[in-house]
Amino acid sequence: MDALTRHVRAFGSMITELQGDRLPQWIEAVRADDLPSLHAFANGLERDLAAVTAGLTLPWSSGVVEGHVNRIKMLKRQMFGRAGFALLRKRVLLASWT
Repeated sequence: MDALTRHVRAFGSMITELQGDRLPQWIEAVRADDLPSLHAFANGLERDLAAVTAGLTLPWSSGVVEGHVNRIKMLKRQMFGRAGFALLRKRVLLASWT
């Protein structure tokens, strides 16, 4: 549990301090310990290492855009089978004013 805590805290500090350049060393440190679930997480990060490193390093975020996409998808799910595109468009536009 101590190793898991140490790795999670190190990853958290990478996120908050925008230190994506430390990611390869973090992945190697994770692989040195016997933590299969964290190994799976590290493997997932490594699949697109360049994008993850950029996301942990650069100050820009697409969080606002993702929030809008999530809101529109929620409206679409609520209206599934009830009305056509015209009503969906009105709801999306009206919801953006509030």
